[in-house]
Amino acid sequence: MSGGPRRARVVVVGGGLAGLSAAVEAADRGAAVTLLERRPRLGGATWSFERNGIWFDNGQHVFMRCCTAYRAFLERIGSAGGVWMQDRLDVPVMAPGGPVGSIRRTSGPAPLHLAPALLTYPHLSLRQRLAVLRAGLALRRLDPDDPVLDQMTFGDWLSAHGQDATAVETFWDLIVLPTVNAGAADASLKLAARVFVTGLLTEAGAADIGYARAPLSALHGDAARRVLEAAGGEVRSRVPVTAVRAGAAGLEVHTGEQVIEADSVVVAVPHDAVAGLLPPGTVAAQDRLIELGTSPIVNVHLVYDRPVTDLAFFATVGSDAQFVFDRTDGAGLDDGRQCLAVSLSAAESYIGTASADLVAHFTAELARLLPAATGATVTESIVTREHSATFLGVPGTDSLRAEAESGLPGVYLAGAWTDTGWPATMEGAVRSGTESGRLAARFASRSNSGSAAGSAGPAA
Repeated sequence: MSGGPRRARVVVVGGGLAGLSAAVEAADRGAAVTLLERRPRLGGATWSFERNGIWFDNGQHVFMRCCTAYRAFLERIGSAGGVWMQDRLDVPVMAPGGPVGSIRRTSGPAPLHLAPALLTYPHLSLRQRLAVLRAGLALRRLDPDDPVLDQMTFGDWLSAHGQDATAVETFWDLIVLPTVNAGAADASLKLAARVFVTGLLTEAGAADIGYARAPLSALHGDAARRVLEAAGGEVRSRVPVTAVRAGAAGLEVHTGEQVIEADSVVVAVPHDAVAGLLPPGTVAAQDRLIELGTSPIVNVHLVYDRPVTDLAFFATVGSDAQFVFDRTDGAGLDDGRQCLAVSLSAAESYIGTASADLVAHFTAELARLLPAATGATVTESIVTREHSATFLGVPGTDSLRAEAESGLPGVYLAGAWTDTGWPATMEGAVRSGTESGRLAARFASRSNSGSAAGSAGPAA
């Protein structure tokens, strides 16, 4: 006696945010999902570890209110309560021994919601502030979907619109550096336009900032695993995939130890790993994906014996500390100590520096920025590095970013590097994963229905 038709089988290769969101989406659409991750942990570039009773994230990740796909994913996996979001955009900007400025919004409509803050911004002269406002209005007229914008750097566009080096350093780079993981001088105008037009210049609340209060592994990987297993899915770590191929009965996922049959497959791995998994010609510009490059991120985590700031986070000018975040809640500290994370984007100049040197340098930098830190003692410190945190968002990369649908029927691509229209962010990763999971579930369902109809016996 037949046990009824089997469920459509979707295999997801890669357990980062793109793979997790693809797997959850496919499972929600009724597919039997198997997720394979080569590492012992899930979460991709968003993970956590414990040392001496303190939880550290591998890096500081933030999102904005306009990151609708990422926020919906958190809701779906039950993690929305583990993040904090501003009621209204307010980024303190500190200078050593200088005034504290702020990039903040009013309750007014965009783009005028930023005008009062810019007109009083102490790190620029009045002339420079007015020039920033004029450039912002010009930037608002750009279309982030226009591929022509990928032919110019954001820095060249800013220079053509009256922005000097000081304005770039003390305003524009504060926004583009952590979002594109490249400075204005190098960043693609297309990616920068996406950040500014979508985040800052169209809707007043779009750029309100949020970040995790819980360890990232709990927020993403652990929560998504529970959802997938509750849906009957299988999550397997320490399983390196060596190839995805067409087989006699559908698709085959080769792990080196076994061949897993699938009706559809989502390949959610970094761009520099895709070519080795798929047959030649499966991905557009497959032999050129390496040209997307990589950009590193470094985080220096410092635990002080006492509170040294009451700010949730702040940016810096006149210091290479870039952004500093209070990670005390996420670290699980409740003993009076405070954990701060110095987040360094586009960190080529730091990635090879010894950890002890980075700790010493940024302990001194925070003492310059925060008077209370001069008398405090660092009780714990650690440096985390993501050597290939993102693709390098420079001009010319747009044409290399692949669509979700590959040239091998039933195989879909996901990842922040794919053609999401966004920089390499958590939002881009989840957008790509959700889309690929939807397409994979639909293909698998149709393929499975066809197989079932073709194998059905005569009616009794």
